[in-house]
Amino acid sequence: MLIPVPLLVAVLAAQPGGEEATPQDDPVQTTVVTPTAGDRPLVDSPATIQVIDATEISEQSLRTLPQALRNTPGVMVQETAHGHGSPYLRGFTSFRNLLLVDGWRLNNSVFRPGPNQYWNTVDAQSLERLEVSMGPSSVLYGSDALGGTVHAISKGPRRHANDGKLHGSLTYLYADAANYDQVRAEIGGWLSDRTGVHVGVSSKDFGDLHGGKDVGLQRETGYDESALDVKVEHDLDDGRLTFAHQRVAQRDVPRTHRTIYGLDWEGLEIGSDLEREFDQDRRLTYLQLEDWSTASNLFDELRLGISYHEQDEVRDRTKGSGAVEQQGFDVGTLGLLGHFRKEVGAAGLLYGLEYYRDDVDSFLAKASGNSAADDIQGPIADDATYETLGLFLQGEIEVSERLDLIAGARWNYAHAQSDSVRDPVTDTAISIDEHYDAIVTSLRFVVELESETRLFGGVSQGFRAPNLSDLSRFDSAKSNEFEVPSTDLDPERTTTLEFGARREAAQFAYQSSVFFTQVDDRIQRFPTGLVNGDGDTIVTKDNIGDGEVYGLELSGSYQVAEDWSVFGNLTLLDGEISNFPTAAQIAQDEPLTRQMPTTIQLGARWDDARGKLWSEALLTWADDADDLSSSDLSDTTRIPLGGTPGYTVIDLRAGYRHSDAWSFQMGLENITDEDYRIHGSGLNRPGRNFLFGVTFSF
Repeated sequence: MLIPVPLLVAVLAAQPGGEEATPQDDPVQTTVVTPTAGDRPLVDSPATIQVIDATEISEQSLRTLPQALRNTPGVMVQETAHGHGSPYLRGFTSFRNLLLVDGWRLNNSVFRPGPNQYWNTVDAQSLERLEVSMGPSSVLYGSDALGGTVHAISKGPRRHANDGKLHGSLTYLYADAANYDQVRAEIGGWLSDRTGVHVGVSSKDFGDLHGGKDVGLQRETGYDESALDVKVEHDLDDGRLTFAHQRVAQRDVPRTHRTIYGLDWEGLEIGSDLEREFDQDRRLTYLQLEDWSTASNLFDELRLGISYHEQDEVRDRTKGSGAVEQQGFDVGTLGLLGHFRKEVGAAGLLYGLEYYRDDVDSFLAKASGNSAADDIQGPIADDATYETLGLFLQGEIEVSERLDLIAGARWNYAHAQSDSVRDPVTDTAISIDEHYDAIVTSLRFVVELESETRLFGGVSQGFRAPNLSDLSRFDSAKSNEFEVPSTDLDPERTTTLEFGARREAAQFAYQSSVFFTQVDDRIQRFPTGLVNGDGDTIVTKDNIGDGEVYGLELSGSYQVAEDWSVFGNLTLLDGEISNFPTAAQIAQDEPLTRQMPTTIQLGARWDDARGKLWSEALLTWADDADDLSSSDLSDTTRIPLGGTPGYTVIDLRAGYRHSDAWSFQMGLENITDEDYRIHGSGLNRPGRNFLFGVTFSF
């Protein structure tokens, strides 16, 4: 369907402007910032992008940031635990996707491979919107942006409420099978003509999950969470000064599948630990200046900022033998950025630099069985630093009235250093002092067919420098595996070719894209043939992963009548990566680990013309996930023998706005009470789940 795009680009570039839209066809334009690091109408984006706003997060009672992505084509949300979530974007997860929070990197140097929990430390209820930009964006955002970049944009003072009064809301959410109570309070307003403030507080109590009709109660899956977010904005004559602080704390999040409380559903093995629980605490503080009036020979607009990001993690483990172990780390990240825009003739230039420095302390404490080497490191290198510096330039030029080209390049440098790394052979302390650099490029286009329709695409490179987890991880990996340091690694690289079409109109909107990603030098775990004292297979890593990933993503909506609309999406994904499935170290091409199965969603929505009532039905169908890698086959506490069964789930939701002050919503998810799990997850999704929510606004 999209094969003729290059020919169309050449033809349309020479044509006059497109047809003018009639007034009734003009939709309210959605503006996005992530694909080009600047305000741009979504229809003109050069990449595949989805926007999830605060209304959607509220209406669906979405519990976490990863769950907010669950209806996005090309995204599979794996959950190892109830309090953990790791989206797979185009087959990539963990540190191969980048999460930005108000433009600042959440990713740091301790992120580990495979699904992890760190995206859950951003409170979904604190967000104004999420922008999901699929494919590499390393030119703009540096290392890690391979599968995609998700930008979490937090709430701030409401611009329409500049009346000198305080405005706020109090929300309560309840679910029975998902077994939670959540309370969210927000207050804010404009304290003067120029200064506004927004404050939000969340408290969440998650009990043990109830699965479908056969699984029932999933024991030891609940946890608690609290969150705080503050944002102060001060308007300048032609700019803005922003101060913000965020904090999310999770307590006693169990990784149930590794314990004796795991499920034996569909033949899964049950773990052996008596306890395995995580505490997480993330704090972000930043100050940012945006100025749109300081014109000079070098720039017309600027954005300057400084941030400090802290992330603490503690894991408490009681082994089946009764031995008790505690480990964790503290990471403090200093961030500095300067972005500049300049109009040069017919071209618009964006250029800048970004610098991040991680300071890492790591520990391992055993209540029994202490060894002389316990003070070397915890799960990753102790007393370590990790620095990155990026310089980038991106230019946009209007080739014709119908064709825009966006080209960019970035040089990125990384430096990892520590004197406290455990040598897996001698069990003594060794040092790492590694430097990496890379240049990546991107060339993309947008072609206007008519006022609401565009073709887009191009070629983009991505890269990921080895982080401290790659180089120094000394910790349990997935089921029955233990990972040891690998200090001689090179950066990973990808090249993605993508073509797509997009229409943004009031009655009919769609987005379609096909992509092909070439993967080179991916860092892969593989078995060494050795076993540790707990009986776990010892694994190490090397740049042995070469392969390809390709797929199709479709989404669209159609306004059937004034108050009725239908919508849906489709994801097709396939890929192979080379690996060493055994200690013989003979490379074989294998399916992607935890490869997303073919998934279809179809829905219908009714909106009362008065704006009082709405209702929605959604059907989700996923095929069997049975295209398995050797890593999948050995992950016996999360992936059933033969793969994860497919499923069909129907959800119903409705809402009622009684007045400007009171609104109510309810839902019935998984109405057939099906037992199912997302491929690779450590627990099953809730069974038949009744939801209720109420919001009081003032």
